[in-house]
Amino acid sequence: QVQLVESGGGLVQPGGSLRLSCAASRSIFSLYTTGWYRQAPGKQRELVASITRSGSTNYADSVKGRFTISRDNAKKTVYLQMNSLKPDDTATYYCGANTFWGQGTQVTVSS
Repeated sequence: QVQLVESGGGLVQPGGSLRLSCAASRSIFSLYTTGWYRQAPGKQRELVASITRSGSTNYADSVKGRFTISRDNAKKTVYLQMNSLKPDDTATYYCGANTFWGQGTQVTVSS
């Protein structure tokens, strides 16, 4: 079994930045495409960013140019750097790889 643990969420003002981390209990990120997802109240979970085994990245149109996904295999951690945050970015953020999911971390963008 693999545990994924997200951290780094919090309350930030519009225009601010946060960096989310997803730490794995085993080295799986080099084996599977890993994604950051988010789910706002009353909305479906959506893919925000993903990184493949080879390191290729992909972003939802709503976050392109503002969010960056990266990976540190040695630390078994995937990151999501979020800049220029907007109130619409408010959601619970999850990381997922293969069938493994974290418990989520809350991001609230509000003045």
